[in-house]
Amino acid sequence: MTLTFTEEQEELRASVRRFLAEKSPSAAVRRWMESEEGHDPAVWAQMAGQLELPGLAFPEEYGGSGGGPVELGIVLAEMGRALVPSPFFATVALAGQALVVSGDDAAKARWLPGIADGSVTATLAVAGESGSWRLEDVAATAEQRDGRWLVTGTKMFVVDGATADLLLVVARTEEGPGLFAVAAGAAGMQRTGLETLDLTRRLARIDLDAVVGTRIGPGGDATGYLRTVLDLAVVALAAEQVGGTQACLDSAVEYAKTRVQFDRPIGSFQAIKHKCADVLLALEGARSAAYHAASVAADGTDELAVSAALAGSYCAEAYTHAAKENLQIHGGIGYTWEHDAHLYLKRAKSSEQLFGAPASHRARLADLVGI
Repeated sequence: MTLTFTEEQEELRASVRRFLAEKSPSAAVRRWMESEEGHDPAVWAQMAGQLELPGLAFPEEYGGSGGGPVELGIVLAEMGRALVPSPFFATVALAGQALVVSGDDAAKARWLPGIADGSVTATLAVAGESGSWRLEDVAATAEQRDGRWLVTGTKMFVVDGATADLLLVVARTEEGPGLFAVAAGAAGMQRTGLETLDLTRRLARIDLDAVVGTRIGPGGDATGYLRTVLDLAVVALAAEQVGGTQACLDSAVEYAKTRVQFDRPIGSFQAIKHKCADVLLALEGARSAAYHAASVAADGTDELAVSAALAGSYCAEAYTHAAKENLQIHGGIGYTWEHDAHLYLKRAKSSEQLFGAPASHRARLADLVGI
């Protein structure tokens, strides 16, 4: 296992950063987050057609590039840094990874090529009305009637759930939880966009009433497989949070160098130095945790659950801390709508709760190591 990036991985990072700098400046982000789609379909098409990003972490036999969680983490860090609204996270990091690790060749052959070429968007629906992401708390049900699986229940906080072409829904069967693919517009489905703190990431409520679904992955009790899916989602989010943390530090340092008080840059004041140093320390710890977890996921070892819980806890708190300090260092201007500091803080706080609060990850980590 190594945390040193290859020349190809560094070039991937540079390419994505150049692309996002050109296509996703702050003005564009603000325009997209208030649009009906929530993103720019033309930019999504360019991500797929020019950079081939949607298929980055998929096997070549399904139209992908043969990469894995580390390459995916590199891209997500750059997207988090640019705060770009995009179907990428839900489609690739959530639904795409769930399909890749499913062991279901038919499902992979059916949906991965479309996701890889950008023609299909998808998402993963886990949490119910309780807001819990624990498999033990899944309330939606799936039952077989006349040879078909029918899914019933309510899913909350589904990323891009109102616009995705394909929904992968976790539902409980008589044997245990399983994963079911449901097409957008299926009879018995109602999708409702939710009002959210973070306008750059759309969430939705999905109501299902005996909706026809296709079973994906192992039959019977699929708890083990679904825990892996959720761990991969946490690892992917951690990488995105690292990118956001880096953006907050860069913004704070740049402002501290140019803002002058008492004839001195505020960066020369000890209090500001301490704030920036603390954020840098948090960033480096988060980066190590996130990429260690991605490396473990790529190697397929049994340490994934531990590394995911660690990254999920640490990276979420590091991002929120960095976003708050960035706002504080900017002072009054940081609280205005025109400045981007509040956008990063909102993304940080929203992401902090997305797959469970940091405390829930620490509780799981304690259970895993026997504390």
